[in-house]
Amino acid sequence: MPFMFKGINTALVTPFKNGAFDEAAFRSLVEWQIESGIHGLVPCGTTGESPTLTDEEQLNIIGVCISQAQGRVPVIAGCGSNNTAHAIHLTQMAEQLGASAALHVAPYYNKPTQEGLYQHFKAVHDATDIPIIIYNIPGRSVVNIADDTMARLAQLPRIAGIKDSTGDITKPLRLRESCGNGFAQLTGEDALVLPYLAQGGHGVISVTSNIAPKRCVALYDAWSRGDIATAQAHNRALLPLHDALFCETSPSPAKYAASRLGFGNESVRLPLVPASANARARVDAALKSLGISQKPSAQRAFVP
Repeated sequence: MPFMFKGINTALVTPFKNGAFDEAAFRSLVEWQIESGIHGLVPCGTTGESPTLTDEEQLNIIGVCISQAQGRVPVIAGCGSNNTAHAIHLTQMAEQLGASAALHVAPYYNKPTQEGLYQHFKAVHDATDIPIIIYNIPGRSVVNIADDTMARLAQLPRIAGIKDSTGDITKPLRLRESCGNGFAQLTGEDALVLPYLAQGGHGVISVTSNIAPKRCVALYDAWSRGDIATAQAHNRALLPLHDALFCETSPSPAKYAASRLGFGNESVRLPLVPASANARARVDAALKSLGISQKPSAQRAFVP
């Protein structure tokens, strides 16, 4: 692999304006993320409302993210589908656009067997030439990728790592033994970043870093230099924001929080609805607790 995926990688929200992709707001968000020291960007995941994007929109958003990032950080493009042929197509297109890697969720609704999961990811791997991060989220996809299946997949040269949203904090220990330390382990649970790192994980694909990137990066940096007390302090400070952003179905609270910072409006696409008054109040309180009260100055800068 050209590099190991690690650190704080932001699962970007997709701003909308009048129902369409708000490119200016998105570019501004990407720029602010990079200026804040984020380690990677993940457009068009679930947080980016990929289930409601057309292929044209999805590939445009990925291309805009790559264009704005200009190689400064990796761009891990969301390309997952429960249709293997469709997943291959999206990955091939993202590869042509210059994505650093592709994120692929376990096929949802179909409920494939472990052999079906292996053959799905292997087919995507064999049809493309970029690294693949496998997204295991049983709560949304209804299937769990077994450790044995993940170890088997890790033997393929471009299966680069996992986004782990199982909530199983023993997972990094187990997969490090079976997949090796060169296999990137990124949690998908913001509140578990610190224990995940302590168990041998390498980082996170984060929703919270849309809103508090500097604080999330500070936590990771403190851990990396062995300053456990500072990492714990950041972890405690971020917990109210983690809780607020997931008090209702994500990304509705995150879209509201992003709108508070000036990155587009809070609109989401059906079947999601905007955050409720209670959720907005919780987000407001969490932002206040972190001293986040105005849009960041970096919003001014974006490359057309």
